[in-house]
Amino acid sequence: MSAISAAPGLFARGRSRFKVWRGTRPFWAGLYVMLSGFPIMYFPYAHLQIGHLTVAMATTAGAGSLIIGVLLVTLGISLWFQQHIRTFAGVAAILLALVSLPVSNFGGFVVGFLLALFGGAMAVSWVPGKPVEETAGEPVGEAPEQTTAQESAPADDETPRVAAEAPETEAAVAEPKDLSGTSPANGSNGRRSAD
Repeated sequence: MSAISAAPGLFARGRSRFKVWRGTRPFWAGLYVMLSGFPIMYFPYAHLQIGHLTVAMATTAGAGSLIIGVLLVTLGISLWFQQHIRTFAGVAAILLALVSLPVSNFGGFVVGFLLALFGGAMAVSWVPGKPVEETAGEPVGEAPEQTTAQESAPADDETPRVAAEAPETEAAVAEPKDLSGTSPANGSNGRRSAD
């Protein structure tokens, strides 16, 4: 077997494994949040050349921009590898995006701000999908069988035998465990008396 014929199989397997990995986490949210940190970090330290004119945007907020950018990159990587912190990371990314507006040249000329805002919103709204094992037993597109009220109600001439045949146990007869001492059965209806 040559390396050329083995490469498509390796590439296809690697691609499918990456697709499965990407589907089990807020991948795009993490990517947007991570990418938002770079313009926020870059522009305060950049010296842009416009013709023969050098524009230096180094301000006293340069350290704040660096901290915000590094935190956004860290949050983006954390979204990839720590899915359970997605709500915290999303809210933190949105707050850092808002703070970057006054601190970091309008949030990296609005590019970093928008990427962090969208990525944070995507992270907060991301929900893990159902595992394949749970949905494998049910046919796609069909709802589970449900009985209607007419099917479950006994006819007029039939008596419900299920209740008569079922042995009455102490747990079935007892009321639910209500520790407050108030229930519709004892007539208090949620009110406590001063007795």
